[in-house]
Amino acid sequence: MKFEWRKQEKELYLPKARPMEITVPKQKFYTISGKGDPNEPQFGEETAALYAMSYGIRMMPKKGIVPEGYFGYTVYPLEGIWTLSDESVAAGREFNKADLVYKIMIRQPDFVTEELALANLEQVSQKKFNLNNQNVKFETIEDGKCVQMLHVGSYDDEFKTFEIMKRYCDERQLVRRTFAHREIYLSDPRKVMPEKMKTVLRYFIE
Repeated sequence: MKFEWRKQEKELYLPKARPMEITVPKQKFYTISGKGDPNEPQFGEETAALYAMSYGIRMMPKKGIVPEGYFGYTVYPLEGIWTLSDESVAAGREFNKADLVYKIMIRQPDFVTEELALANLEQVSQKKFNLNNQNVKFETIEDGKCVQMLHVGSYDDEFKTFEIMKRYCDERQLVRRTFAHREIYLSDPRKVMPEKMKTVLRYFIE
């Protein structure tokens, strides 16, 4: 039976359209760090590199390689941790996507070791050229205690959901650990209308 994150990890990936508190454990990711407007071509190329690496792991058994502990699974969704550049914050500039700083990532199953991840990175890079392959890293990240909520709609309307999350935190005296936040993209913007897109938004709290 194939492991499907949408069914087996609903608490992490399918929250309600209202704030909820959750503790997120350590997870393994392929990541790329960058900055600038995500609507620019560079962001798409970085995303493509992450998916190539992730499917490289997923398809290993078809190439005759079965890692220890391997199990069938659905590739995890794209995620991103977003904040603003120190310069824009210091200058007090109005929000501009060009000032965004991010780390985008795709989670990997627990059986993926650092050795396996790096070997896969090298193999995929040889077959699928992408300048961003050299920037892909394998990391373990722990979000810890968080407040998260499902946002339905355009990315440009996320501020409405953030306002609800902020009120929730203020009412319960929950303090954000960092100005950064996480987004988990459940919809493919190439296939889903903006008003129907689903994105998990997550604050890191103390």
